[in-house]
Amino acid sequence: MRNVVVTGITRAPVDRIDTLASYGVATVHEALGRTGYLGPGLRPAWPGARTGGNAVTAVCWPGDNLMIHVAVEQCQEGDLLVVTTTSPCTDGMFGELFATALRHRGVRGVVIDAGVRDVGELRAMGFPAWSAAVSAQGTVKATAGAVNVPVTIGGQLVRPGDPIIADDDGVLVCPRQDLERGIEASAARAAKEAATREAFEKGELGLDRYGLRERLPELGITYVSAEEYDSDR
Repeated sequence: MRNVVVTGITRAPVDRIDTLASYGVATVHEALGRTGYLGPGLRPAWPGARTGGNAVTAVCWPGDNLMIHVAVEQCQEGDLLVVTTTSPCTDGMFGELFATALRHRGVRGVVIDAGVRDVGELRAMGFPAWSAAVSAQGTVKATAGAVNVPVTIGGQLVRPGDPIIADDDGVLVCPRQDLERGIEASAARAAKEAATREAFEKGELGLDRYGLRERLPELGITYVSAEEYDSDR
């Protein structure tokens, strides 16, 4: 890995990211063909947070948050800081002081594949954070890394400037070139879900709406009465 800070990255329009985020991570994930989800290991530090922004990436060494300090300078309004480490780490590398500095710059939140701390303060500030751990363990500021280079989290590639959306269901990356397709597909998915919700409210069963009932015999599923079942045991 080169110890480099890449400046002047290309970003997606923030208002279009907001449109994508309005559909929610689960809907967008389905709409994009079940791609882009950064995995169940990243959870919100406090419930109810929902945001989206352009990725500014930082690569740190475990237990060392120097490159987060470097990355803050590269952040601007509408960004979302995405942090990873060169090997697994659960130390509390991000807390209330970082959030204060980032909020001043208009940053919308942080996604960190390591630990956060000061959770109470982050919640009180309303600063969204998703992390792999919560830990009071502190860090040093000693080792060079990189800012605004492609990173991989949960098997998904995140490039600087890629739209990131996050909510209670987790975090998702949408490649910048797929943003408009993602919005269109998510709108169609949301409309389909709305129609299904209405049908369920009227009593229709998923077995019938999804055409599953006729598949049950093909899967070897049979219906028997409780009396028949008990007599066969």
